[in-house]
Amino acid sequence: MPDDPTTAWPAKSFVASAEGSAFPIQNLPYGAFRKDGGAVRLGVAIGDAILDLAALEAAGLLDLPELGGARPFGGPTLNPFLALGPAAWAAVRRRLALLLAADRAELRDDAPLRARALVPMSGAELMLPMAIGDYTDFYASREHATNVGTMFRGAENALMPNWLHLPVGYHGRASSVVVSGTPVRRPLGQSKPPDAPTPVFGPSSQLDFELEVGFVIGPGNPLGQPIPASRALEHVFGMVLVNDWSARDIQAWEYVPLGPFLAKNFATTISPWVVPMAALEPFRVAGPVQEPVPLPYLRAPGDGAYDIALEARLQTAQMRAGGLPPMAITRTNARNLYWDIRQQVAHHTITGCPLQPGDLLASGTISGQERTARGSLLELAWRGAEPLELPNGETRRFLEDGDELVLTGQCVGDGYRIGFGEARGLVLPALDAAGPL
Repeated sequence: MPDDPTTAWPAKSFVASAEGSAFPIQNLPYGAFRKDGGAVRLGVAIGDAILDLAALEAAGLLDLPELGGARPFGGPTLNPFLALGPAAWAAVRRRLALLLAADRAELRDDAPLRARALVPMSGAELMLPMAIGDYTDFYASREHATNVGTMFRGAENALMPNWLHLPVGYHGRASSVVVSGTPVRRPLGQSKPPDAPTPVFGPSSQLDFELEVGFVIGPGNPLGQPIPASRALEHVFGMVLVNDWSARDIQAWEYVPLGPFLAKNFATTISPWVVPMAALEPFRVAGPVQEPVPLPYLRAPGDGAYDIALEARLQTAQMRAGGLPPMAITRTNARNLYWDIRQQVAHHTITGCPLQPGDLLASGTISGQERTARGSLLELAWRGAEPLELPNGETRRFLEDGDELVLTGQCVGDGYRIGFGEARGLVLPALDAAGPL
């Protein structure tokens, strides 16, 4: 991010806990929270605290020319702020950094305002940060697509003919996107065991996680007007972590000919903090070489990948009862994505499909070349043929009731790190299909 025109970009905050945390002054991710069951408010994470944006707005500290008179932080979602675009985002980010700077007195020395505006994170309930009108999930990791294709079609037909020419995706279900910590109910549905002549109905027996990143859309585009790849990032506010839970047995039966439906629509977990693209700019890197060269509408100058270290940890009910901590079962990196966010936005809108503020676009499962970098249990246990061994002697082919998945991500900078919080979900048993809702 560029420096403030009058002041060097501050390196430290007066909030002591920010130093060395996942939420230093270089991050300033946005989220929504409430205290004691009260109204939902908007805030920015700084160390172990939340800076209440409505309190700053009410004090007149966010009356900036770039906002054009708008007061976007009085409601429960980020959507009004997302709609304002890059100039407003940059102005607010500069202002917040200066208010939080260690050498600035305006907020630091105003004890009454500081008491109102800095909320301990430990006493707050984190909420879904935006109203998500539409959700799209891509299939942008070549390693993941190759692994899955190899399992189902053989190595010689692993990638479908279109995969290296366009970012494959599907329209997901926005109503079941939930914030970290929300339990996930095992879904019911149809599946067809290999040796069964007809499908069966019941709880999914092949519940899986998918380690992904998601992109939160800011200003949209008018119906009929595509977004060029070269300008796509003007429409992307920030990133979250995504676990797009999947019922593999339901998916295998339903996905031909139209693709995922019930296997994906029951839950998608996201982390509570939206990390601005400005905070991630120092971690922008080159992605994989694309061969063949994409069609012109999918080309953009410069690097399009992000160096974000990602991890998934699993804790079973038995591990929890025995006092064992969650076990890291995969570590990968967002820079592995073959199709970058600019290409995903350009492809999504090339038909003139309008994006809107608050829309969520997810990358699809991110896998690396090593076995330990596979982003789903389907791959880690190779469709159940190579069960994952856990430290207490348990094994997993797919997720069982009582299992809890925790996704984390971070970027490591020069003397600081950028975190996203967690995308956490506990698997609950399926409902009785014969009982009432």
